[in-house]
Amino acid sequence: MTTHMIVATGLRKRYGGTTALDGVDLAVPAGTVHGLLGPNGAGKSTTVRILSTLARPDGGRAEIAGHDVVRDAARARSRIGLVGQHAAVDEILSGRQNLVLFGRLYHLGARAARRRADELLAAFRLEEAADRPVRGYSGGMRRRLDLAAGMILAPPVLFLDEPTTGLDPRSRNEVWEAVRDLAGGGTTVLLTTQYLEEADRLAHSLSVIDHGRVIAEGAPDRLKSRIGGDRLDVVVADPAALPVAAEVVGRVCGAEAEVDAAALRVGAPARDRAATLTEAVRALDAAGVAVADIGLRRPTLDEVFLSLTGPATEEATV
Repeated sequence: MTTHMIVATGLRKRYGGTTALDGVDLAVPAGTVHGLLGPNGAGKSTTVRILSTLARPDGGRAEIAGHDVVRDAARARSRIGLVGQHAAVDEILSGRQNLVLFGRLYHLGARAARRRADELLAAFRLEEAADRPVRGYSGGMRRRLDLAAGMILAPPVLFLDEPTTGLDPRSRNEVWEAVRDLAGGGTTVLLTTQYLEEADRLAHSLSVIDHGRVIAEGAPDRLKSRIGGDRLDVVVADPAALPVAAEVVGRVCGAEAEVDAAALRVGAPARDRAATLTEAVRALDAAGVAVADIGLRRPTLDEVFLSLTGPATEEATV
């Protein structure tokens, strides 16, 4: 039987005349990473605030590890770690001193706080930098230290709000690896992010929120399949050859090609990907069409996101 560490049913919240949440449902199994996606103002932040006991819902209910976030807020809070968009660590202190400080703030004794700091420094691969001031850390190291601080009491549930905003690709990969390790160790992670690649790489499942409602949910590959399967993209060397290329590729794939400028795209059949690509290359060569680029591509989460939510709006973040 699947154990759900985060459960929300019909969450509603209004701020004055603005409806932030209009019946949000979530069910996140233990030991998984669940991504929460949506445009600005969709309700992501409000959802996290309610689940982390920082705000009360106007309707519906939610539980963290079986504890109601309203009626049993203290117990629910004790099961949660929260890492916000901005680092909470002190740049003057060393990594070790930061973690010991957080341990003491969580009411650990001095010895227990030092022991827990050592465990986390090892778990997040920060041992070599443990006694250096944090101001000398890279972006990825600071974020890993932030994650470590959120895990002082080893909470079974961790909320990550835009964890890699502003990080370079190397630092982002370091944080992704740390998040995977946490989930692999049994921590349930709820992730909000504006980076669709991040959600694709990390999340076992996703919920897309828009106008305060969950409008789509499922594994990344399942959401991608909603807007179609594989697509064959072809860029021809000579735009004059586009009509011939479109006819050839359409015949290979059994569908009409979309044509623009010097490129065309067509939905590819659900069969062996390599065989489809090979057949298309051979057919184009036999027809005398010179190809500048060709490839079989799957829909991206960016395309799914835009398809589901439409153009961006200027709504305030709620």
